[in-house]
Amino acid sequence: MKEPSLLAIVLNFRTPEMTLKAAEAAREALEGLNAELVIVDNDSADGSFERMSAHVTEQGWNVRVLQAGRNGGYGAGNNIGIIAGLSDGTRPEFYYILNSDAFPARDAVRLLKDYLVANPAVGFAGSFIHGPDGDAHVTAFRFPTALGELEGAARFGPLSRLLRNHIVPLPVPDETVMVDWLAGASMMMRAETLQQIGLFDESFFLYFEETDLCLRAARAGWATVYLRESEVAHIGSVSTGMKSWPRVPGYWLDSRWHYFSKNHSRAYACYATALHLLGGTFYKLRRLIERKPTHATPHFLYDMFSHALRALFVGKTSPDVPQMQAVKGEGS
Repeated sequence: MKEPSLLAIVLNFRTPEMTLKAAEAAREALEGLNAELVIVDNDSADGSFERMSAHVTEQGWNVRVLQAGRNGGYGAGNNIGIIAGLSDGTRPEFYYILNSDAFPARDAVRLLKDYLVANPAVGFAGSFIHGPDGDAHVTAFRFPTALGELEGAARFGPLSRLLRNHIVPLPVPDETVMVDWLAGASMMMRAETLQQIGLFDESFFLYFEETDLCLRAARAGWATVYLRESEVAHIGSVSTGMKSWPRVPGYWLDSRWHYFSKNHSRAYACYATALHLLGGTFYKLRRLIERKPTHATPHFLYDMFSHALRALFVGKTSPDVPQMQAVKGEGS
C-alpha cells in the first residue's frame, strides 16, 4: 500500500531562527513519510525570508521557502502553503500545520497521519502540546457560546458548576478523544475535508480561525480529534507577544466578533458580548468587595464594549472563505 502524501507547513513572522529550529524538528519527524515541508514567510520585512532561504540552501534541505507578499494573518499565511501544494503540482492527501515555536517528537506526525488514515470520518487531528519543561498546555476546547462567555468572564465557582457544559477550555485529556476544536500549534488536516468546507477564513487575522475551521468541519459531518500519543513541545506566543499584552489588540476583538456574527448572527454576537460584559463586571465588583486584585488585561471591558458598538454601527463585509484551487490530480 502506497504511503499517503503529506505537506507540512511552518509559518514564520519575524522569528527566523526559531522557525528554522521548528523546521528542523519537523524534517526529523517527517523522515520515512511521503512528505514535503514548506516554510511560508508572512511578509516579515526584516530579512527573515532571505535568512531562511540561505539557510535551507546552505544545509541542502529539500524544503521550499515561500514569500507571502503580504501579512494577511495566520490563516492567510497557512492558506498560501496549502494552495502551493506539493512541488510536482499535485495536492497531498493530508496537510500538517506547525507553529514556528513548536517542536514535534520524532513520531508525532506519523501518529497523526496514521490516525487519519485509520479513521476516515475524522477531518482534523491535533497533538498533545506541552511546554519546554513538560507542563501540559490547554489546546482542546468546546465551541464558544454566549453562556460560555458569561462563565469565562465571571470566574465564579457556583456559576461555573451550573454552566459546566459551556466552559470552553477542556481539562487536558489523558487519552485520545473527540473535541470541538483544537489550537493549531500542531494539527493535521484531511485534504478532502478542506476541499468540502474551504480553507481558513482570512477575515480572521489572528485567533478564532481554527475555531471557525473546526466548526465548519463539524457542521459538514467531520470530526476533530485530540491525539494524546502525538506529542509536541511548544514555547507559545513568540510571534504574537500575547503573554505580555498591555492591552487586548483590536484584531482579537475583530476575530471574536466575526466568529459569533458569522457562525450565529449579529444579534447573537451582541448577546454574547452583553453576557461577557455582565460576567466581567461581576468579577471586578466581587474582587473589589473582597479587596483582592483583579487578574485581567487593563481596559478590556471598555475595549470590548466600544468595539461592539463600532461593529454594530460601522460593520464590516467579510470576504468569501478561500476554496481549494484546482491542481493536478488528487494526491499521490
